[in-house]
Amino acid sequence: MSASIIESARADGRRLLTEIEAKQVLEDAGVSVSPARLARTADEAAQVAGSLGYPVVLKVVSPQITHKSDVGGVELNLASADGVRAAFGRIVASAKQHQPDATIDGVAVQRMEPAGIEVIVGMTKDAQFGPVLMFGLGGVLVEVLKDVAFRVVPIDQRDARQMIHEIKGYPLLEGYRGQEPADVAALEQLLLTVSTFVEQHPEVAELDLNPVFAYKDGSVAVDARIVLGT
Repeated sequence: MSASIIESARADGRRLLTEIEAKQVLEDAGVSVSPARLARTADEAAQVAGSLGYPVVLKVVSPQITHKSDVGGVELNLASADGVRAAFGRIVASAKQHQPDATIDGVAVQRMEPAGIEVIVGMTKDAQFGPVLMFGLGGVLVEVLKDVAFRVVPIDQRDARQMIHEIKGYPLLEGYRGQEPADVAALEQLLLTVSTFVEQHPEVAELDLNPVFAYKDGSVAVDARIVLGT
């Protein structure tokens, strides 16, 4: 499945996988993701939302749109079919207004996952060292605090543990001020799984899981981005 998705993107002349494609590829690799399904019409979006269960999230799907929030392409916490249909219309209209030349394939519909501690797992390729794995606090915090740890792929269990423990925000994962602690063992396994995926897919140039919701028992990647090499 992963190979066919990547080959299909290449055949279309695309380097950026859609979120739906990226999540499918990562799920095949053993990463826990919040499944996303494509809906091409407002009625189809409502139908998919009903099958997934409310509340849901809608996100624009377009080969040309990388940062969906910047174009008004994300709507959260939608709790009814009518709300989903209306949100579909707003997303498509906003995306077309911000990027008139973009091809809008539809929207991705996914469950609104319970909030957890937000972390990020990413990979970029260094000219000297090759694939480098990154871990840190997720969401907007990664941009503001830049509290991240890096290791060259492949990593082992010790590397994964050290990456998690060495960020300054680690106390948040331990259960800061009465919050539930995160399942650090699950995060270690996530890093190892992504490291293996990157080794097996040298055609992947960039990867971002942001945010990953870390829970007391497991984790789930809510958003995923994969860029192929040239």
